[in-house]
Amino acid sequence: MRLLGLEFAPMNVPLERRLQTVAACAWIIVTAFGGLISWFVTAAALIFGTIWMRLLMIAYLLFAYYDQDTRLTGGRSKWITTKFRNLAWWRYFCNYFPIKLVKTVDLDPSKNYLFCSFPHGLLSTGVTAAFSTNGLDCAKVFPGLDFRLVTLDTHFQTPLFREYVLNFGVCSCDERSINYLLSTPTTQNDGPTEDPVQGRVVIIIVGGAAEAFKCKPRTYHILVKRRKGFVRIALKTGTPLVPVFSFGETDLYDQVNNPEGSLLRKCQEFVKKVTGIAPVVPWGRGFFQYSFGLIPNRRPVTVLVGAPLEVPKIEEPTKEQVNEYHAKFTDKLVELFETHKSKYLQDSDKLSLILED
Repeated sequence: MRLLGLEFAPMNVPLERRLQTVAACAWIIVTAFGGLISWFVTAAALIFGTIWMRLLMIAYLLFAYYDQDTRLTGGRSKWITTKFRNLAWWRYFCNYFPIKLVKTVDLDPSKNYLFCSFPHGLLSTGVTAAFSTNGLDCAKVFPGLDFRLVTLDTHFQTPLFREYVLNFGVCSCDERSINYLLSTPTTQNDGPTEDPVQGRVVIIIVGGAAEAFKCKPRTYHILVKRRKGFVRIALKTGTPLVPVFSFGETDLYDQVNNPEGSLLRKCQEFVKKVTGIAPVVPWGRGFFQYSFGLIPNRRPVTVLVGAPLEVPKIEEPTKEQVNEYHAKFTDKLVELFETHKSKYLQDSDKLSLILED
């Protein structure tokens, strides 16, 4: 139904779809504004709270300080994260778009892997749903593997919000954290579990926050040419590199036009430089209408996991060795996109993967 130029949702939408929309709405609010809200709540509790509220907040801040290395040493235990990842809420969230997880080959559960995910999109929705929740049963798709997404260290410096991030099993993208995850047996930090794992998967979103600025519907601009640190880590630990591509990720949002050199883009770049977070201005849909809002659009996302690129273990890889395996990985990534785009994208013949610096 259209009214005053807006397209409204019909009144008889099934409850299931309403719950899916609520889940998607909650996701964007917490993910995009959770940090700011957490700082506000912390300050309010310390300044305006009762004596007991202040003492409770101080006790929590002391705990957070004591717990700060958790982000670097494997994150929360599997026993804790499994409970959070198994919440029914995440299945509503995954079914909203819907998001699907597809593998092209089986992975040996006795090995560790470095999943290199593209594109970042605005919020890396597909890869987060696939590997940081059990909404898509990633443990059944890849049995015997423990999945740990890594993200900006900034998220772990924010009181309260850090607990939300850690409960996903997410760890810091600091090199110390990734090296720990790829070199430490999973049994040391998993606690009791009905399905003991053998290997670990670290998921890194190579393009990072800068790639979010280039996120536009029906386009796939990825930053990979100069991003070679992940290859160096893989060589130092002897960890296979696995290309992962989220088809449809860039269609979930449009964003306010921000060409390079514009005032908005300069402000965004400044904030990113200071905080590490890309302050994009998303353009999605609303709760009762489809024309504008902060809720992501209902667009299918397919997270496709490619075949691993085996790499040798080299304690001190040279620049030439890094460049060699970076080129091999890039070729596998392009091949993955070109081979499968016709299955998951409409008018795929008009779409190309654009590799940028």
